[in-house]
Amino acid sequence: MTDENVLGRINELVDEEHRLRERVVAGEISTAEEHDRLRALEEALDQCWDLLRRRRAARSQGLPADEVPPRPVGEVEGYLQ
Repeated sequence: MTDENVLGRINELVDEEHRLRERVVAGEISTAEEHDRLRALEEALDQCWDLLRRRRAARSQGLPADEVPPRPVGEVEGYLQ
């Protein structure tokens, strides 16, 4: 996996978020469905951004970025900033 792969996934998730909002405005899905899916999208985005930051940090310390694994969603969502 490369940083470009992670950024590509982030862009896919953002595009999906936009499509989801369009679908709720068009009446194709309920707001409850939108909220459930948005929560999942936000968690996936947070996980991707966390991975990207950690890959960049590893690289800046001379460590191999490819060896940085993604953290579980619960861990990413649970730490304080």
